[in-house]
Amino acid sequence: MSDAGTGDACRTLNFNVGVLGHVDSGKTSLAKALSSTASTAAFDKNPQSRERGITLDLGFSSFTVDLPDHLREESGCRDYDNLQFTLVDCPGHASLIRTIIGGAQIIDLMLLVVDVVKGLQTQTAECLLIGELTCSRMVVILNKTDLLAPEKRQAVIDKMTKRMHKTLESTRFKDVPVIAVAAKPGGPEAAETEQPQGISTLIELLKSQTYLPRRDPSGPLLMAVDHCFSIRGQGTVMTGTVLQGALSLNDMVEIPALKVTRKVKSIQMFRRPVSRAIQGDRVGVCVTQFDPKLLERGLVSSPGSLHTLHAAIVSVRKIGYFRGTLATRSKFHISVGHETVMARASFFGLPSSSSTSEPSGPQSQETGLLPDPTETSFDFEREYLFQEEYTLGKLGASTHPEQWTLLEFEKPVTCPALCLVIGSKLDTDIHANTCRLAFHGRLLEGFEDKGYAESALPRLWLYKTKQREGQVERVTDDYTVIGRNLFKKETNLQLFVGLKVALSTGETGIIEGGFGQSGKFKIRVPEGLRAETKQLLSSSKKKAKGGSKAEPSKEDEAKADSQPVSIYLTFKRYVFDPHKKMIQS
Repeated sequence: MSDAGTGDACRTLNFNVGVLGHVDSGKTSLAKALSSTASTAAFDKNPQSRERGITLDLGFSSFTVDLPDHLREESGCRDYDNLQFTLVDCPGHASLIRTIIGGAQIIDLMLLVVDVVKGLQTQTAECLLIGELTCSRMVVILNKTDLLAPEKRQAVIDKMTKRMHKTLESTRFKDVPVIAVAAKPGGPEAAETEQPQGISTLIELLKSQTYLPRRDPSGPLLMAVDHCFSIRGQGTVMTGTVLQGALSLNDMVEIPALKVTRKVKSIQMFRRPVSRAIQGDRVGVCVTQFDPKLLERGLVSSPGSLHTLHAAIVSVRKIGYFRGTLATRSKFHISVGHETVMARASFFGLPSSSSTSEPSGPQSQETGLLPDPTETSFDFEREYLFQEEYTLGKLGASTHPEQWTLLEFEKPVTCPALCLVIGSKLDTDIHANTCRLAFHGRLLEGFEDKGYAESALPRLWLYKTKQREGQVERVTDDYTVIGRNLFKKETNLQLFVGLKVALSTGETGIIEGGFGQSGKFKIRVPEGLRAETKQLLSSSKKKAKGGSKAEPSKEDEAKADSQPVSIYLTFKRYVFDPHKKMIQS
């Protein structure tokens, strides 16, 4: 594997650490305490954030240590001398969860920062869920230990450590390390001379948790840009993280949101010039001039490799903490790539006869998450059953049959194939103690054509099952009956000619056509009516007629309506079939 820092005598392995947690848990102070070099995006450039002391965008900073011994022994690490921790400081403010989702997709290790005084809060739980979806390793940091009374400090830390382990035991983060620190003793207003507590121990713990991340330089480039600015006389600089592929000097890159292509003039990794960067590297890229205001954050790619989608088919798994239903036709905030947009969802699954067994393997009963989605494509050759809402398996919240959703975006989104998709209800009251993350999945199929409803959706064999019930009114001969109450008077009966029906007495018939003008119809019974059926129908006919030749009474009509022989018509209709044909198996 080629190293990003080829121009440098010391070769550095980059390791991305996400710092997540509830607002005011001290994430930014922790990142500052850990860091030696701050990159351009670091520590809240945003004036609104500085005023409130709240991170509003993904901040990045880094620190470098000698490569730990356990990594030196790995064959893939022999080319490296140093280990650089790139800290991604994700916002904890409730309304900014979309930003966290954008950052979580590039993280090798997650630091979950918990205020030791307040404990686990709503957003801490949401950060934990995002971690489960995007990351396999975590360290829990109990921050602000300086606020605890010295005589009670260790007891409170022990109690909170125990509580965290209990919370995490049903997730993929069972038995993760929990460490106590005071990143900024005395709080944000305290003098800078106050020394952070426990940081050296934390750095040693982080070193022990590192591994050689899987970095694949092959495939098209995809870079998540989080900051953009121009340097007079040089060009426009985009800072961000390479999510996939590689980037070299003089490459052409596309900015799909602006529909422009630009040449790479120079690349830097934390102020050091390099000639190449690969997946997982944090870089600044200078390209030929464009207006940086047009791209504060977004995606950059190899020309032609990203697609702008109007709709998509996504595999779906409900998040167990979400209390609402996932209903078809409802709208969700969809976080995909580096964007969050509104979309209308239509849920569907496999018919029960073709449904695969309940999923097995590592699964969190609490959250209903499968950490390793293996689905990589969508099969248009299968039939799918329309669902009014997402359904749980026979065992309730711990099992989920295979399900998908068609997402129709309110505005087009630009994203790579197979990317993580998270559906949320971000309009829920941010102060309500409730999880707003609703479902997650993989983007399996995207539709670039604005007219996808006509050009692409008819390929999706998604059907609804329809059932109607009517009654036999009378027998005309041994092979024919007249039915009613199956159709309205104005129904075009020609559409139903030739469809099979079943009688409640067991015979099967075929609709031959209309009878009169009131929605009645004629059914042919190829095998003939059974003697018992004819007897049943003739006796009820006599009862209904009664002995009088006058107008039938209401009682007679009621008797006629309680006809003992029902007619059942069952068919399926494909939701996206432009001809609305009715199909019977």
